[in-house]
Formats: sequence, structure tokens, C-alpha cells
Amino acid sequence: MSTVQHTVSNLVVHKLRKEPDRPAAVELRSGGCRIDEAAVRMVERLCKVYGERSSKGYGRFEDDEGEFPMAALVREHVVDRSLEFVPLAERMMPLLQACAEDDSLDASGYVIVARIQEGGTDTLWVAVVGETVGSAMTGALDVVDCTHLDFSALHAAGRIDLTAWQRGDERYISFLRGRGGAAGWFKRFLGCSDVVIALDETKKLVQRLTDFAETAQLAPPERDALLERAHGYLDELGESGAPLALDEIAREVFPEQPERLDAALASGEAPIAGGFVPSRRALRPLVRFSASGEQWKLEFDRNGLRSGAVHYDRDAGTLVLSGLPDYLKRMLQEE
Repeated sequence: MSTVQHTVSNLVVHKLRKEPDRPAAVELRSGGCRIDEAAVRMVERLCKVYGERSSKGYGRFEDDEGEFPMAALVREHVVDRSLEFVPLAERMMPLLQACAEDDSLDASGYVIVARIQEGGTDTLWVAVVGETVGSAMTGALDVVDCTHLDFSALHAAGRIDLTAWQRGDERYISFLRGRGGAAGWFKRFLGCSDVVIALDETKKLVQRLTDFAETAQLAPPERDALLERAHGYLDELGESGAPLALDEIAREVFPEQPERLDAALASGEAPIAGGFVPSRRALRPLVRFSASGEQWKLEFDRNGLRSGAVHYDRDAGTLVLSGLPDYLKRMLQEE
């Protein structure tokens, strides 16, 4: 993947306190953060961790701005320019607090609100990051406790592509889904309506899985087994109507090295949206080859190459089919 240059123009960090089954509370910073090297490193870490997480949802602003006011706030800040960044971040916090109170989860953490230029793309980020206690050394080599941001505890995060939003794209918001619908409260905060076309997303997923199988330097039986597991897992979800969680695919399909497949699914120019029910008719390329020419059309299972029912001669560029059914033989003899 190519490296994208991040330029931070505005940054505010507030705090959200939300313990399980307790009311939420917020603690506001009085102004914006200084954009120094430490702040930039923190933002770069956020972008890196977010980019590596495969389980994301995608969508656009809800139409009902009375029920979901984030779109109106962003418009005041970006289009009308009547709302400065620090007041924007402050007005977000009561919305975040109200949405967090709707859930019984633990979502305490620091709320990072940042406007970031990513290459030629203008973006607005909101993330809730937990904290942890580590160890640090003093100048006298004494060990002391040190509280720091724990990006492994990235409770929630969302990215609004302001450039795509103003351009009128179909979807321009992404957010971390989490497991078991844990990100529902944060999606409501963003005012995000999921936009997922199952057939298109399934085709992208199938292509990403196929590309990985071809480039992962696996032996042919291992490659075919990976694709067959993927087909079985996704087909079962499609039959039951269960939504797909991208962060679970790698463990189900490639348990030997799930982190490799997870990274491959998270890469690419066109991200895959989680949360859709796989389209079963789009899964066939995982286990079947199909092609056609001017005067022929062919389709066969991948395991036919292993069983010998189909033989491909690389040098001659030919396919030899074995075990032809009697009715086909009779048809051919009549020609």
C-alpha cells in the first residue's frame, strides 16, 4: 500500500466517562491542542491502527437531521464556515454522551476529534481511545508508572471523508464495527446510515480472497482448501441471512496465519464493508472456474484439476476433460 501523508490542521481531545450500566459523563478541554510532533505522532498512530482494522461499516449521513444532527454540525463547520473547530468538537460531546448512555457497555476513554488532510482528501475523525498504565524510567533510572493511550483499546472510531461528501458520493463515512453490534451507539452518534450493496461487496470480497490465495505462495492443495473453506463459510452465512463480520473471516478461513489474510482484506483502494449478508450467487468463483470464447463456454470445479477430471497443459495451452457422460459422447459422435 502507498503511504499517505497526513497533515493535521485541527485537534481537540476531550474525555468520555462511561462505565457499564452507569450514566455517561464528559470532561471538556478548554481549547484546541497544540499541533506539535507528539500530537502528529498520536494522529498517525490512530490512522495506522484504524487502517489495519478490517471490520468497518460504511455509509452516509441520515436524512433526518433533527434525529441525527451530525450532518448539520459538519455543514456549519465545513460549508457555511459559521462554526469553528473547537466549538464543533464541544457540540459533538453531548451527542456522544447521549448515544453512549443508550448502551450498557464500558466506553470510557479520550475522545480525539481531528481534521486531517490525507493527501488530497479532507477528513474529519472522531475516536474514543482507552488508557492503560505502563512503566517509564526517570533520569535517575527509577521505575515509575506512566498512563498512556492504549490504541489496542480503540473503543470506537469514525472517519468522515469531507471531500467525498461535498462531491456527492454515495458513501463517505466509515466506522469501526466492533463485535456483536457494539458500535451501534457510535454509528448513531455519527448519524450514519449504512449503505451496503451485498452483491457488489461480495464480489469485492471474493476477488480479494482469490488474489490472496494466488499471491500467498501456498501449495495448490492449500490454496484450494482456503478457497473452499471461504466458500463454505460465506455460503452458510448467505443461507442463514447472517451478516458478515470481516474480522472473523481470517480466523475461519485461514487459521494458520489469520493476520496475513486480515491484512490483505483491509488493504486495497476499494474497502470492503462489513455487516452485509453475502450474496450466494457471487461466491461461485471461489470454487469454480468459468470462461467462454466465441464458440465455447466452460465451467468446472477447482478440485477437478486435482482429481484429474480436468487436465491443463501449460505448454500447449489446452484443457483435457475426462469422464465425459454418455449423452455428451453421443452428441459429439453425431456431428
